[in-house]
Amino acid sequence: MEIVSRNLNEYLKHLYRSIIFWTVAMILFSIFRYYALDEEIGITIKSVYNSFYSNHKTIFSYGFGGFLVGILYATIEFYFDKFVSRRIIPLGVNILIQGILIFISIIVISYLVTRLTISINNIPFNLSPYWWYQDQSFWPLLLYVLFSSYIFSMFIIISEKFGKGVFFKMLIGKYKYPKEEERIFLFLDLKSSTTIAEILGHFKYSQLIQDCFYDLNEVAPKYQAEIYQYIGDEAVMCWPYKQGISGNNCVNLFFAFKQKIHSKKSFYMKKYGIVPEFKAGIHGGVLMVAEVGVIKKELAYHGDVINTAARIQEQCNVHDVSILISEKLLSDLSIAQYYTPKFMGTVLLKGKEKEINIHTLYPEKEILETTKTNVSSIMFLFI
Repeated sequence: MEIVSRNLNEYLKHLYRSIIFWTVAMILFSIFRYYALDEEIGITIKSVYNSFYSNHKTIFSYGFGGFLVGILYATIEFYFDKFVSRRIIPLGVNILIQGILIFISIIVISYLVTRLTISINNIPFNLSPYWWYQDQSFWPLLLYVLFSSYIFSMFIIISEKFGKGVFFKMLIGKYKYPKEEERIFLFLDLKSSTTIAEILGHFKYSQLIQDCFYDLNEVAPKYQAEIYQYIGDEAVMCWPYKQGISGNNCVNLFFAFKQKIHSKKSFYMKKYGIVPEFKAGIHGGVLMVAEVGVIKKELAYHGDVINTAARIQEQCNVHDVSILISEKLLSDLSIAQYYTPKFMGTVLLKGKEKEINIHTLYPEKEILETTKTNVSSIMFLFI
């Protein structure tokens, strides 16, 4: 039920942005092409067509067509994202196939909308099945739609490249000058990466990292996480502070990702002979954000918070745990019903002058399962 709900929410997100874009795009086309057409010098419209070319009816017809295109485009986009793996089909081929489907869809939708318009306005026009091929006025519309589709695809790709909401913030120049923000960072790193790389070889190892991060990308949106960077076998996630502690997003993401990997252990065992495990360090606080670079522009975070989070993660190997979190951040979370914290000590992190308290977390379910296992072992000994 949870998977269905998640898929529905994801589809509605595709649908929302697609309907808005295509409705606006088609309304703009109707304005460019037909607005005040009868006012142009040398153009006369027969009285029988006047009702169709009245501004409000034309705009409505094209707006309705854009609404239908938006639904269709969102459905195609969602299907490709969900069921046609991006890991198999190259991005260019993916866009080309979607373009062909859009082309066919536009013909069908244009036929339906034109028939509706002819019927409503009682226009004496014979619409044959191949009218789109013969009618030269259809080709500008088709080129406009295909170009708009390309622009929309590029916008989505750029948004995914920069991360959720980041592209818009850069457009309006929010981080043109360094700005102070309170954020939470999660450093996620593959356990025993050197050993795994030696066993698998560099090609198979790279495939493993691809698959792991693909699974991470499926989990991250549910917990409103922004993917800041991929560094080798390490991923850096971040949240605005309030968003990260809301619903324990910053912690839940790690355990959801861990569960995702576990649910696919047969896939990983069959393909790589191992089930990957990750370790995480989480910390939050105030730091600076700024746009950097010109050729490859991106947002960069500077400050003590991001360095501390990275060094907390390094302590996972020392304490042999999968997750460590700073005491300051832990105190702001509401974890009593879901996790049991365990104090791991006070450590002086490399390059720091002040000691910091760190804790690990155990999900309640995991503790119960461990307890059951221990009880079963004791009973077996007595038997």
